[in-house]
Amino acid sequence: MKLLLKSVLFTTIVSIAVMIAMTQTSCRFDKCKPINCAHNGVCNQGTCICPTGYEGPNCETITRNKFTGNWMVFEKGSASIAAQYPIIIDTAGREEAITYVVIKNLYNYFKKPVRAYVDGNRLIIPNQNLEGKVVFGEGILNYNVTYSQYSSVTMRYLVQDTFTLVKDDFGYEAAINFSDPSVWNK
Repeated sequence: MKLLLKSVLFTTIVSIAVMIAMTQTSCRFDKCKPINCAHNGVCNQGTCICPTGYEGPNCETITRNKFTGNWMVFEKGSASIAAQYPIIIDTAGREEAITYVVIKNLYNYFKKPVRAYVDGNRLIIPNQNLEGKVVFGEGILNYNVTYSQYSSVTMRYLVQDTFTLVKDDFGYEAAINFSDPSVWNK
């Protein structure tokens, strides 16, 4: 009788423990259930992890769009006088590569668009040879807290003539020639 009572008591305790465990695990709130991440983003612990080229709480924003548009450039190169001129950053029909853009009228010289790509708040011009010059560089998008918008890019780039090898530096090699970066305002 004592063995039967122990067996029943043990079975009851195990059954209650199993029911409590099932209740605890089935009542956990899935933080990702109400989240819908766009553009194949993945939810992790209630936060969307966005694929390259997208950002925002639900990956709904194309990252490069904050760079596109009309900009006014203010710069003085290591081999050129101070200048002010307009440029345009455009997607140029490059929807297949969500991070790529083109810069029109860079250096107030290039007739062909200069290829670039966006990585977060960085605008990167890979090394390329255009119209007798080599150009490359990188810029950082600056956020204007007062107006809650992106307002300028601090661009550090270099243009080198392929014939004379003269470099016109805009803050890219500042430690060598004390040049200042180019400033682009929207």
